[in-house]
Amino acid sequence: MKQHLLLLLVLLLASCSSSGSTEKTAVRPTTSSSITETAPDGAAPPPGYEGQTWADIVAEANGQTVNFYMWGGSDLINTWVTGYVATAVRDQYNITLNMVPISDATEYINKVLGEKEAGQDSGGAVDLVWVNGENFRTMRQGDLLYGRWSQFLPGSAYVNWNDPSVANDFGYPVEGYEAPYGKAQFVMIYDSARVPEPPRTIPALVDWIKANPGQFTYPAPPDFTGSAFVRHMCYHAAGGYDALLGEFDQAVFDEKSAACWQLLNEIEPFLWREGQTYPESHTRQQDLFANSEVSFDMAYNPAEASSLVENGRYPTTTRTFVFDSGAIANTHYVAIPYNSDHKAAAMVVANFLLSPEAQLSKAQPENWGDLPVLDPARLPAEMQAQFAAIPRGLATLSTEELAAHRLPELQAAWLTAFEQGWETAVLQR
Repeated sequence: MKQHLLLLLVLLLASCSSSGSTEKTAVRPTTSSSITETAPDGAAPPPGYEGQTWADIVAEANGQTVNFYMWGGSDLINTWVTGYVATAVRDQYNITLNMVPISDATEYINKVLGEKEAGQDSGGAVDLVWVNGENFRTMRQGDLLYGRWSQFLPGSAYVNWNDPSVANDFGYPVEGYEAPYGKAQFVMIYDSARVPEPPRTIPALVDWIKANPGQFTYPAPPDFTGSAFVRHMCYHAAGGYDALLGEFDQAVFDEKSAACWQLLNEIEPFLWREGQTYPESHTRQQDLFANSEVSFDMAYNPAEASSLVENGRYPTTTRTFVFDSGAIANTHYVAIPYNSDHKAAAMVVANFLLSPEAQLSKAQPENWGDLPVLDPARLPAEMQAQFAAIPRGLATLSTEELAAHRLPELQAAWLTAFEQGWETAVLQR
């Protein structure tokens, strides 16, 4: 894997253990000079670490294993985590990172919930999770997460916590219970060789679907990409998203969603396989597009298409667009279950993921192409230049175009209602 780092990782220094000792050899972690390795001024230490410094947490993390439960549907992302990230935290901190791939967040939620119900308040199987939206809210409300801790990460100094889309996860306050990992914005993906002029409005897309039967589909909610597509359709059908912001209102939902279900049922006979079935996941949707079974894909990562072109999976004629009415954008995070015994190592891994070096590597199209979550103005000048020089890729829209079309996410209760409503009013109809 190509590494786009400012400095090479250096070998660890090991101190010798005393003669005859059975204790493991102590390892002193090494860090890049561009990473601030002290907690931000005034940040309160996490629970259980009162009176301690960041260096104390790093020392405790030495030799620990982190079981990182995360969506495993992208080979590109998996390779970046198991290669670049795992190697870096091993070499720098003597931490073993074990990626546990899952297909849906309910897998780790149910695992942690089952442990809690069984009274297993320590020794949990899960140490770190990739999370956002309704899954974060569910875990917070179920007292399944450790916190508050993210404010103590040295890398949090590079985050603009005044940005509502970072400080609030789908409208739910973060409050130190998760650390930012990256940003996302929905884009439509198409093959310009097959669709020279893509439909850039919802009405135009509906017309295109009807004129090209079998050439369009979307993943079945609750797949997060398919769920986002449904919300775009519902924003349009509801006459805008304004009435959907704020706390969930069942009466408003019933009123506004009816037109959405009507629109989705209207296009269903013209979908791939006549709408009798839907791709079960974003990965399956990618397969359909890569095999030219459908003419459109969609993604929450604006650079995903470029990454797949770079890696030879998508044709070089692949391009992306956002609807003229806008595209939903949000932030994704990592969080620590309440009963993990390896909280120190989990925090160190989360801090590494937030570091300028890791964020820069993650943003490279050939690695992942994920949008950085750091505020460039808070970075050292040399790092700002590195981020500005990130290649966009053939299929990636400009930062300016994406920013001009950002739409807000709804609070988690709305997402759940739309996903359940789609299943009842569209899938089972």
